[in-house]
Amino acid sequence: MGYIVGAAFLLLGVVLVIKTEWFLENFGTIAWAEENLGTSGGSRLLYKLIGLVLIFVGFLLVTNLMQGFLMATIGKLFIRS
Repeated sequence: MGYIVGAAFLLLGVVLVIKTEWFLENFGTIAWAEENLGTSGGSRLLYKLIGLVLIFVGFLLVTNLMQGFLMATIGKLFIRS
């Protein structure tokens, strides 16, 4: 099941990065991104960053490394020594 979900995340991320202008035209700009990420393409940058995160998560799911990644990064916050 992780392969299918990971492939879907991967595909969605690639589409979001490649077709950023289409998403911008159909879903509009994001006020927070326009204020905080720059005036020339703040929403475009945020759409691309979301796409890159989806690609990264998709690769982690397909390769079955999601649990290892989470334990190595934020897992130490929840485990008592």
